[in-house]
Amino acid sequence: MTKQTKISATEARFPLASLSLSPMNPRQSLTEGEIVELAESIWTAGLIQSIAGLADDKGGAEIVAGGRRLRALQYLAEKHPDLASIRPELANPLVMIAPNVETAQTWATAENISRKNLSPADEIRAYGAMDKAGAPAAGIARAFAVTEGHVYKRLKLASLPEQVIDALATKEINLGEAAAFTICDDTDLIMEVLEQARKGYLSEYQIKTMLKPDSVSATDRRVKYVGLDAYKEAGGRVSADLFAEKTLLDDEAILDQCFSDKLAVAARTMRQEQGWKWAEIVNDSHFGGYDIDQMKCARIYAEQGELTEEQATRYDELDELAEAEVLDAAGEAELQALQIILDGVYSDVQRDCAGIILYVSNSGELNVIEGLVKPEDKAAAVEACVLKASQHKKNDSAADATSKPRMSQALADDLARVVTGARQHAAVNNPDLILALLAFQVSGGTKYDNPIGLNACDVPNWPTTEASGYALDERLTTPTEWDGDAFDRDLAKSFRAFRKKGDDHVHAELIRHLAALLSGGDKTLKALIDKEFKTDIRAVWTPTFDNFFSRIAGPYLNEIWKTVLGLKAGNVQMNAFESLKVGEKRKKLHALFNEPETHEAMKLSKAVEKRIDTWLPEGVV
Repeated sequence: MTKQTKISATEARFPLASLSLSPMNPRQSLTEGEIVELAESIWTAGLIQSIAGLADDKGGAEIVAGGRRLRALQYLAEKHPDLASIRPELANPLVMIAPNVETAQTWATAENISRKNLSPADEIRAYGAMDKAGAPAAGIARAFAVTEGHVYKRLKLASLPEQVIDALATKEINLGEAAAFTICDDTDLIMEVLEQARKGYLSEYQIKTMLKPDSVSATDRRVKYVGLDAYKEAGGRVSADLFAEKTLLDDEAILDQCFSDKLAVAARTMRQEQGWKWAEIVNDSHFGGYDIDQMKCARIYAEQGELTEEQATRYDELDELAEAEVLDAAGEAELQALQIILDGVYSDVQRDCAGIILYVSNSGELNVIEGLVKPEDKAAAVEACVLKASQHKKNDSAADATSKPRMSQALADDLARVVTGARQHAAVNNPDLILALLAFQVSGGTKYDNPIGLNACDVPNWPTTEASGYALDERLTTPTEWDGDAFDRDLAKSFRAFRKKGDDHVHAELIRHLAALLSGGDKTLKALIDKEFKTDIRAVWTPTFDNFFSRIAGPYLNEIWKTVLGLKAGNVQMNAFESLKVGEKRKKLHALFNEPETHEAMKLSKAVEKRIDTWLPEGVV
């Protein structure tokens, strides 16, 4: 079947019970770990990519493309007997039905030969789901092999209404136009402008201008937080759009003042009542790890309580029942009581050294980030033993010269080494636990801590042109998802859950994350590694207009054309190519390397196609 052949396919939802794996599907064998891992991802982010099959004679379908997704959905159905009621879209997945066996066979082969990277819309949704699940931006960046700056931009887009992302997915608007919507916190206004952008072309400037009118809608987050009555009492004027049935606030300056005043009162009240050293407000609708880093603040956490051996055993039992969704109300109350003990509370000493940040989300809710230690307070926090001293520089001036320590610092350091040595002595006899802990650490489970003294350095493997002609094994681009808040997650609980997934899962996580840290070493070691691994650059990268040809000059373009087609100087075809403008040369080379129909039209030999498939730029090793 050629690319020009028209395919008439239908798309419909089928009950999971009516779907089966087709013998045509190349993915006949999968480990349980792979299935469970994908199922957890689908449960969090949804089924981003549909599945394809061939209708059977029983009202169902045999799946030819998406076999791993099918088995992950079946796993979820077994784990959640009420899947049809709580997640109907997963219990009745969307299936693209092939019109004939030939098309189904083509689909089965094509999906596993060429896998496309996530579209911007799917990428935004994936990052957003990970962010909600508690994954830090650095972990998302490492999992998808992109920069943290790229992640922050995508997360900003993820906060937009779903309809904007839908419009981006269907190419009714482009990425730049979608980004223009992030300047507005008013969902209703965003929807109005989006409808106009869908009907006709609006520039990014026009979108931004329309999103910043003179009046503010009553759906704005500031209005939701302040309240319309408080705004009016402060002298604010209100008008109405009768056709849109929308309330408008005409005095944004008064609204801003009311908003700032109410936030300031909330900050002052919480500081006084809770005993924090300081409390500050921010006017943005989000405040996270990046912002904390920019403030150069350290973060401390509530002092966790300890469970008795009996309580710890009971906690594990209740937690397992909760995960299986069979815990009754009494059990939930018992589990919550034990969790409160574990979570603990901030001590007075901690509050004396730290402060809080208050901000209002897009929904108008007040949010508080607790336990932030400013740079100028870090020494006092270290002295008060609520913050660990920096490993790079010890602040000896923070010590109280008038109080005589019970032991010298050298002795304290030696005793700490003894404790570490004892821990290592015991660990030598438990290799499985050591490997599990290493896998947990490299997959991002330990947040910023390193229980094993290995630091994962940045090994960049994503070009600035991003996904153009570039695709990596999904194990390098599928993130590990963690339950709970990225900052406050219980590491011991997460590690126990991580080990419960079994040795296969631990080893798979260890291998894929270590692979993502592979840099190769010196020239001789890289050569040996490439020989052993059978490294194939063209298996992941194909030169395209964006990632290569648009970035080189005419003479090199001529040389590539001549080399891959096996032409001689003065050849008619060669002369014709050299006479083209540089832009046309780039387009023709892109087509030669990326479009099968070009090969058919030029009637290329097998030898030429092989040269095209294996060609690499000079200096690439």
